[in-house]
Amino acid sequence: MSAVTIDDISIRQIRADNVWKWLGAGWQDLWVRPGISLGYGLLVTLLSYALVACLYYVDAIWLLLPLASAFMFGGPLIAVGLYEMSRRYQRGERSFRRREIFTTVRRAPLQLCYMGLILMLFALLWIRIATLLFALFFGASMPPVADIFASLFLTAQGVVFLSVGTAIGAGLAFVAYAISVISIPMIVDREVDALTATIASLSAIRDNFVPLILWGWLIALLTALGIAVLFAGLIVVFPLIGHATWYCYRDIVGSEG
Repeated sequence: MSAVTIDDISIRQIRADNVWKWLGAGWQDLWVRPGISLGYGLLVTLLSYALVACLYYVDAIWLLLPLASAFMFGGPLIAVGLYEMSRRYQRGERSFRRREIFTTVRRAPLQLCYMGLILMLFALLWIRIATLLFALFFGASMPPVADIFASLFLTAQGVVFLSVGTAIGAGLAFVAYAISVISIPMIVDREVDALTATIASLSAIRDNFVPLILWGWLIALLTALGIAVLFAGLIVVFPLIGHATWYCYRDIVGSEG
């Protein structure tokens, strides 16, 4: 197993089947303190319901699809508490207060803010592009809520719109994923700056392209399934992915703790 060193951070090469180990370890961590982990997922689900209600209230429900896609950009940052839980579990810590998990950002607030700003810019760029594409294909007037499904999926115009939007969104999502896949867990775990963590994340993608593309595909698939069941699936899916992502980081980089 070869490795590349970046500022004393060793990037290891891994096998594609390691992703199943991450999911297995994440599933085990999910049930160590299920009240906290599932509570994390419940909070994400409730926020999703609040977003849908706001969109419906302002008659902008058509934005739901791009906003659901934008969730992929902010997810890695939202999950910092789950990384911290798995970090503690690996150190043999089981008894800790709930507030200790939700105050993880205090360890490196500035660096996490930098990462959050970058991911937010990606999300805003995607929403802007999606809005422009919608206007380009459907004009200034949005179709009624009852006709949105038919307009998107049952017309040639809608299918082309979805195809173009998916291609652009996938490109943006890949770049955001490449810079964040291990950078945010690394900032939680080590005293590194956002730039170093980002370079390490990009190096991990370069040296482990197939395994990390598979992992990204699984994240997207599981998240889509969680959203498809009226967001209720995120109660389990979100903490599962968060815990498993910690093991992705550990497998590729390791931990100082």
